[in-house]
Amino acid sequence: MTALTHALDTLDRCTAPKVRGVVRRVQGLALSVGSLPAPIGAQVMVHSESGSTPGEVVGLEGRDAVVMLLGDARGVGRGDPVELGDREARAVVGHGLIGRVVDAMGRPIDGAGPLGRVRSRPLSAPPVPPMDRPLIDQPLATGLRAIDAMLPLGRGQRLGIFAAPGVGKSTLLASCAKNTAADVSVIALVGERGREIKHFVEKALGPEGLKRSVVVAATGDEPALLRLRAARAATAIAEDFRDAGQDVLLVMDSVTRFAQAQRQVGLSAGEPPTTRGYPPSVFSTLADLLERSGRTTAGSITGLYSVLVEGQDMDEPIADACRGILDGHVLLDRKLAERGHFPAIDIPGSISRVAGDVTDADHTAARRDVSRLIAAYREVEDLVQIGAYAPGSSPDADLAIAAKPAIDRLLQQAGSEVATDFAGAAAQLTALCHLLQQTRDRIASMNPGGAG
Repeated sequence: MTALTHALDTLDRCTAPKVRGVVRRVQGLALSVGSLPAPIGAQVMVHSESGSTPGEVVGLEGRDAVVMLLGDARGVGRGDPVELGDREARAVVGHGLIGRVVDAMGRPIDGAGPLGRVRSRPLSAPPVPPMDRPLIDQPLATGLRAIDAMLPLGRGQRLGIFAAPGVGKSTLLASCAKNTAADVSVIALVGERGREIKHFVEKALGPEGLKRSVVVAATGDEPALLRLRAARAATAIAEDFRDAGQDVLLVMDSVTRFAQAQRQVGLSAGEPPTTRGYPPSVFSTLADLLERSGRTTAGSITGLYSVLVEGQDMDEPIADACRGILDGHVLLDRKLAERGHFPAIDIPGSISRVAGDVTDADHTAARRDVSRLIAAYREVEDLVQIGAYAPGSSPDADLAIAAKPAIDRLLQQAGSEVATDFAGAAAQLTALCHLLQQTRDRIASMNPGGAG
């Protein structure tokens, strides 16, 4: 037995032989590495005169592995050795991340010292099997009346925030992360401007919001693989909290920049461009990422994913793909933002597919009544603006015009305004509907013929 123990100790001290390849070609963002038997997703280290740079195998071309770097490619040349590391990427997870800001590799960038109580788990994981997902039947408050009253969010739902730049998307996401009823918020800032990271953390999210949040950031100047990794790392962190029995709010800004990073990787790996220059892997990768959120028997991940749309073009490939995967969408309107209406949510253009499952019958009826009036006002808005609308032309339009100030008060919520809990938002909506009924009766009594 002593001899066996000694042999095992000797074996443990032995260093495993290192698997190496060599750089054959550098083309654009990718390296062709020969003599490297590595699967896709394997982690490698490229050694050059300028130092060692980590990378990842993203494709196979003949007998060569296609490698993209997680750092700067300057200094890498033909013949440089490439060493195989882990065969799968791993993410840093754990309670030690709460209140911290980390980069895509899990390294702290907030100047608050080293992380504590963390471990690693695979960066990518399969989605929860469809029949193992409990039904979404519990609301999750966001603190924003426009969402909680009109577009209720369910625990485990995935909602898209579709918006053009500059309409308050980041402020809305930060408000939800700060005021959510979830146990913890995990925020992925993918491809953001470097200036906006600190502004989001210190101004939009604030110290109180950061205390119960994890922020994973990858700026737009970082390599495409790091931008992809930031989104996946944030999802892995959220999965770890969910598996521990917590309700998690996962905020990702933005899915569009994630898709753009995957486009760079796919094209560098030799994929053909198809839909508007996006290779096929973009759409399969999107589905893999977004389907990882959801509810399990242990906990839940409620996802808020921002999608950039130019000129309200909801048929743009990424926006169209996300609409088909997600459980609803919130559309932000530039015209509302220009009028100082925050949050600038286009209620008729938005939908929450689980709203009816997380609210009672009275709440559902009230939502539909108010939505109908908002749509009715839109139809006559131009006439009202120029003073050409004739009162009595339409009972619905008359009521919509009379009720607009009250509806706006419900839907508008300044950033400094105290958050409203879910029950409070529902109560305010119900009170508004009682007021609308009184106004409807008054209009009918003034114009019996029109009301009929």
